Amino acid sequence: MSARQRLDDLAGVAGGAFSLLSGLRAEMEAMARAQAEAMVRRLELARAADLDAAMEVARRAREQAEALEARVAALEAQIAALKSAPEG
Repeated sequence: MSARQRLDDLAGVAGGAFSLLSGLRAEMEAMARAQAEAMVRRLELARAADLDAAMEVARRAREQAEALEARVAALEAQIAALKSAPEG
């Protein structure tokens, strides 16, 4: 086997290895991209669930504040009525 043939064989082996490595790299990139996308989807779902929970807490707090405002207004009206009532 001549030196030229050996170099050609070596170049063929190197080319095959390069093709294999390129294929593996593309596959690894695709797998990494898929994993990253899956993580983003999970994070978005968690954020949406957290937002929904926070909105529910805010809604309940608003309802309680409105109920307390009504009670305070009623008590103030009773106090005003007692102050203006004739003593007897």
